[in-house]
Amino acid sequence: MKMKTSPLLPSRRTFARQLALGAGAALVAPAAWAAPLADRKLGIALVGLGNYSTGQLAPALQQTQHCRLAGVVTGSPAKVQRWQQQYGLPAKNCYDYQTFDRLVDNPDIDIVYVVLPNALHAEYVVRAAQAGKHVICEKPMATSVADCRRMIAACQRAGKQLSVGYRLHFEPHNQAMMRLGQQQAYGAIRHLAADNGFKFGAGSTPWRVQKKLSGGGPLMDMGIYCVQGCLYTKGQVPVSVTAKFGPNPNPQLFQDVEAALSWQMRFADNSVADCRTSYTENMQGRLRAETPSGWFELEPAFGYGGLAGRTSAGDGKLDLPNINQQAAQMDDFAQCILQNKPTRVPGEMGLRDVQLLEAIYRAAATGQAVSTKDVVQLIDRSALGR
Repeated sequence: MKMKTSPLLPSRRTFARQLALGAGAALVAPAAWAAPLADRKLGIALVGLGNYSTGQLAPALQQTQHCRLAGVVTGSPAKVQRWQQQYGLPAKNCYDYQTFDRLVDNPDIDIVYVVLPNALHAEYVVRAAQAGKHVICEKPMATSVADCRRMIAACQRAGKQLSVGYRLHFEPHNQAMMRLGQQQAYGAIRHLAADNGFKFGAGSTPWRVQKKLSGGGPLMDMGIYCVQGCLYTKGQVPVSVTAKFGPNPNPQLFQDVEAALSWQMRFADNSVADCRTSYTENMQGRLRAETPSGWFELEPAFGYGGLAGRTSAGDGKLDLPNINQQAAQMDDFAQCILQNKPTRVPGEMGLRDVQLLEAIYRAAATGQAVSTKDVVQLIDRSALGR
């Protein structure tokens, strides 16, 4: 099951400029956030008007309480016209990739949401911060650790918050998995299992199998949910990973990226998480935790809706409502800005996950266990009220 579909590709000139940008800014200490704003709906501009913006984010912004759709950035004049008609956007709040930096002069827009191919995230996050805007960046945060650090540093220099589009941190079922796992409600977790993938076909987004734009295959796109889910359920960052590439039944399609991948994350207490992702198999999307005395799981775990869970005790702790995840995610970030508090899914978490993705790729390429001792030690404890 596919989580996210394609946003609009910027021009070749824009992409070339992104590749030419230098990288490697060091991760620096968090900067003080800007002074709290008045209690009002914050304006969000969506950068890239592909299917995720069109089908998920824009509709969600009609349900939000603390933010609103205020503007768009796209290379398509036809899309501008449609969005103006559908959402009543003024022309002054509609930009293309060449006029993007003029956002600095627009007080209607407080937050820029970057919904572009992975390799372009860094450029537009940095430019948004330089324009004085808070930023949400879709996952994965970037295609390299160096770019993640550069994005974090740019937002810190500007005194603006950077959040990653990790919608499941605001979703009731996944929050319950965090709580049950981190509180050891059924005992200490000894084993986790997660899988997520879909069969890449004619209707799939082409740039996802182009490494220069995607950074990798299903691990970057779908497997990141497995990494995330295991970490926030276990409540720990792994100490090492091993991995293996799966069979490639279509070398012409998957000539740049992996077709499938399985990996294992080992934690300090010797518990493990076994994970799989694929572009050759439709997976339901599962997140399961096992303890000596019981288990709890979500299946499906990672979709936009229809999530469901159960426990070995049959106690109903995962019988929860489905919500508009994107609305909850964006409202929470707006409240963080309005109340001058940090987001639970900051850029440092995005950096952590890209560090882990890179380690998994190294493990698969070498056939050796790869240490993750240098990975950012950050876990979302929000389900525990922290």
